[in-house]
Amino acid sequence: MSEGAADRLKRMTMRSWRRGTKEMDLILGPFAETHLAAMAPDALDLYDALLAENDQDLYPWITGAAHPPARFAGLVAEIAAFARAGRRTAS
Repeated sequence: MSEGAADRLKRMTMRSWRRGTKEMDLILGPFAETHLAAMAPDALDLYDALLAENDQDLYPWITGAAHPPARFAGLVAEIAAFARAGRRTAS
């Protein structure tokens, strides 16, 4: 049985809030709540792939301490800009 769209968004949002490190929870959780529902299917696929990455890699990518892989560069830049804007709740 395949995962429905609503279930997928719920799973991805929950995974964004329960990363394993509090720093990534506080970055990805609000981002997911604010942006996932409006994302195109290919963007959701990319975000889902990003969620499979380790927090020890993600945090330096988002903070600019390390360069993300090319396929994630645009998404990481979007998440980093969101985090810098200080958004902590869904709009």
